[in-house]
Amino acid sequence: MKKYLNTLFVTTQGAWLNKEGETVVVSVEKEVRLQLPVHSLSGIVCFGQVSMSPFLMGFCAENGVAVSFMTEYGRFLAGVRGKVCGNVLLRREQYRWADDPRTSVSLAKSFLAGKFNNSRSVLNRAVRDHAEKIEAGKVSEAAGRIGYAIGQLERDYSLDELRGLEGDSARAYFEVFDHLIVAQKDSFRFDERNRRPPLDNVNCLLSFLYTLLMHDIRSALETVGLDPYVGFLHRDRPGRAGLALDMMEEFRPFLADRLALSLINREQVTARGFTKSGSGAVIMNDDTRKILLTAYQKRKVEEIEHPFIKEVVPVGLLFYVQALLMARYLRGDLDGYPPFLWR
Repeated sequence: MKKYLNTLFVTTQGAWLNKEGETVVVSVEKEVRLQLPVHSLSGIVCFGQVSMSPFLMGFCAENGVAVSFMTEYGRFLAGVRGKVCGNVLLRREQYRWADDPRTSVSLAKSFLAGKFNNSRSVLNRAVRDHAEKIEAGKVSEAAGRIGYAIGQLERDYSLDELRGLEGDSARAYFEVFDHLIVAQKDSFRFDERNRRPPLDNVNCLLSFLYTLLMHDIRSALETVGLDPYVGFLHRDRPGRAGLALDMMEEFRPFLADRLALSLINREQVTARGFTKSGSGAVIMNDDTRKILLTAYQKRKVEEIEHPFIKEVVPVGLLFYVQALLMARYLRGDLDGYPPFLWR
């Protein structure tokens, strides 16, 4: 399972990736900068003007290595995948469940239970660790509003009503998100969540981290044979990975939001790493992007006890564990889908 930990991020503009034997070779101006065995990778993410030989694309597809191409600033462009893996009966069951409003609501509640719990945990930890630096009362009040939303999941809601509940919880969470930033307040101020494009430094960090999460979760779902584009909370839309977005809800607060806050509060990223374009979009520079990618990979090798399987696993394998649990539920091996709940 350790192979699912490693993602190769290529950010150097003009880099060329090709296949040599059983390895991936990265060259810049015809000079080899890196050479890795393909079996040590689960994915390759290329940013900007990075090229790859068709032979390497085919080799990665045959070996289950997901390849994604992004703009230099993290917007997804295209992906390369091999043959659809897994049991066709599992995917057919996924499609049937997605067409059933009752099962869609049940799974949507599970995803939201994970998101609400983990969002509340982020806020409660901030109060515990930084009570003297933040407006603890407001943060605790927001945590209470999210706790109320958790209780509301017991009610007989439709999908639209659940989306409304999710919106209320997200507003409560992001209304106090700025209070969780305890350093560099002049440069990293959060007023509201915005994207496409991000309009401030904090949203720029969050959007980039969410893109990395999407790559890893989509790859994990494909690995176990599920279709990442057929979701339950996020309904079908051309080009949108609905199931990957569903599962991302559990991990946004725990992994992406916490990492962004940590990088800011520890001053690992600074205002010098961001610029605003003429359109108002905020863009991070190469050095900051590399800091972010390195921190993300380091976070993925940290270990945590999974609350359901009761085993210690690296954070980077949590996506794969959750995908396996989803597949087991759809097959009828579990009574319900257990979301990842961070305490």
